[in-house]
Amino acid sequence: MALFDLPLDQLHTHRSASAEPEDFDSFWERTLEEARAHPLAADFTPVAGRLRAVQVHDVSFAGFGGHPVRAWLTLPAGAGEPLPLVVEFAGYGGGRGLPHTHLLYASAGYAHFVMDTRGQGAGWGGGDTPDPAGSGPSLPGFMTRGIEDPDHYYYRRVYTDAVRAVEAARSHPLTDAAHTVVTGTSQGGGIALAAGGLIPDLAGVAPHVPFLCDFPRALTLTDRRPYREIGDYLKTFRDRAATVRRTLSYFDGVHLAARGRAPALFATALEDQTCPPSTVFAAFNAYAGGDKRIEVYEFNDHEGGGSHHEAAQLDWLAGLPGFGTRG
Repeated sequence: MALFDLPLDQLHTHRSASAEPEDFDSFWERTLEEARAHPLAADFTPVAGRLRAVQVHDVSFAGFGGHPVRAWLTLPAGAGEPLPLVVEFAGYGGGRGLPHTHLLYASAGYAHFVMDTRGQGAGWGGGDTPDPAGSGPSLPGFMTRGIEDPDHYYYRRVYTDAVRAVEAARSHPLTDAAHTVVTGTSQGGGIALAAGGLIPDLAGVAPHVPFLCDFPRALTLTDRRPYREIGDYLKTFRDRAATVRRTLSYFDGVHLAARGRAPALFATALEDQTCPPSTVFAAFNAYAGGDKRIEVYEFNDHEGGGSHHEAAQLDWLAGLPGFGTRG
């Protein structure tokens, strides 16, 4: 696919048309207060296996509504002191998978926490976390579950899980809470942006080709799923577009990015039709933290920077305070 979005010089100045709700901050304050009324109940069970260079813990903690959420915590074998922490979120349809698929960050000397995404995991990887909350009529997928009311929208639960995941990861004695970075690719990148906007004291935010950004543009620019799920929903519910747009505005990565303060490493690909580059740049340009940069992969689609970006991210991590002595 050739370039289809704005030219690069225009991407650097693109701003989203998404209107921020007046009660955006109070909505999220109320949401997190309700979640924290439930005990975190973080449990770390050592996993026996054949991975000798790392130690793995099967994790459970209370997310949105006190619902149990699963995760993996992977540490370098023999770790005896708190380590800088990388919390990672999964892409759309995927889950935490199996422990041996998450070795990069522990191999670099960091603690690595991978959150399962509620209700997902059957598309790839495998997951172990149900979503006990129901919704009204929705299209196959996750984008339209509860989409007519911000209080019941699926991503209210997921973003809350992400904040609680960071709290759970930080509660382990071998993680350094003061040096915590959140990251993820696609949906995981969007969730990382949400965590970056909702958690004030992170050491870094690293969204790779992030999803869930600049909804007004994404919904009219790309025919690819998952964004297309929303368009297909509105083909049937023709009179509900304004209601849907209002709900999405509470979860737009652009507004959450505007609250992020930690150093940030974004990435986008100019041929990406799943998460178009203008939507990523909209979040990047809105990001409030001054120490930010974006890697641009000119000839890539939604795979983004792949292993090249993993290398760039390790270099970026090594430059953050408290991370450079590892790896």
